Amino acid sequence: MFEAVQALVEEHAELEGRLGAPETHADQRLAKKLNQRYAELGAVVRAWQEHERLGDDVAAARELAADDPDFAAEADELEARRAETAERLRRLLVPRDPNDAKDLILEVKSGEGGEESALFAGDLVRMYTRYAEGRGWRTEVLDAAPSDLGGYKSITLAVQAKGTPEPGEAPYAQLKFEGGVHRVQRVPVTESQGRVHTSAAGVLVMPEAEQVDVEINDNDLRIDVYRSSGPGGQSVNTTDSAVRITHVPTGIVASCQNEKSQLQNREQALRILRARLLAAAEEAADAEAAEARRSQIRTVDRSERVRTYNYPENRISDHRTGYKAYNLDVVLDGDLQPVIDSLVGADLAARLEALGE
Repeated sequence: MFEAVQALVEEHAELEGRLGAPETHADQRLAKKLNQRYAELGAVVRAWQEHERLGDDVAAARELAADDPDFAAEADELEARRAETAERLRRLLVPRDPNDAKDLILEVKSGEGGEESALFAGDLVRMYTRYAEGRGWRTEVLDAAPSDLGGYKSITLAVQAKGTPEPGEAPYAQLKFEGGVHRVQRVPVTESQGRVHTSAAGVLVMPEAEQVDVEINDNDLRIDVYRSSGPGGQSVNTTDSAVRITHVPTGIVASCQNEKSQLQNREQALRILRARLLAAAEEAADAEAAEARRSQIRTVDRSERVRTYNYPENRISDHRTGYKAYNLDVVLDGDLQPVIDSLVGADLAARLEALGE
């Protein structure tokens, strides 16, 4: 596997030169793309340099140990560190999801369970928002349909990192496995008998598409405007500022009523539409290459229940990895990283296994 490293080291040096050229930064999209690739390769280069340096140190220690046995223990320690570095390098060389460096669009929709499901959708939104805040990411509500009791019938969030994250640390790389049906078991606020009910909310995670990722022909769009409405059908705006955009060739629809300006709602709806079109195109490609990508967790049917939140036992269970913990209150407050790590780790293990086949 390490035979490929030299080409990556050369690409890293080439990118460094391009990023130093003023003309590169005249195109901000190109500069962002090159910076992301440079950061990804930088991790590989650093690991490779450490691996080679430790190799030299091991050889030197072995040579000295021939005259002084005290150096034998140092050589063994260096050998162990080199093995750890080799494993880290091997993981860095595993082919990545090309969207791992992207920001994301996250949608949460209430499902079975009525108002209780909408309240749970609100709890999930709070969990993701707190998690994003803890990582220094920015969240933005693109569209929302609140429920009567303060939850959400549906809500769409954009989650964006600041600067250029390290490989595997961007919002989409960390949260892409959240997609699916999330089930909650608890006593609803509307339950007078104290009985535990089960309801669910759906989560959809999509990489946020740049304009260069998805080409949209204006002639393929049908744009409708209408009056925004809030809980109970109450009018929010007195003008027709809400926007619904339909991509006619695919039938994919995106709408936004969150802003007071029709123009702002149109731009937000286009952001959502681009993400949905990119996700649809990738799902079609995944279907064609299902056998090649069979080991990835992200191919799990989104209709399956991926996680259960059990309030009486304060338990969270992820059904894909078998992860289970009894700190649900802490997780819902944004401490989601251990759950995410279990999913990312399982996916990496599957990728490594596939390389060995």
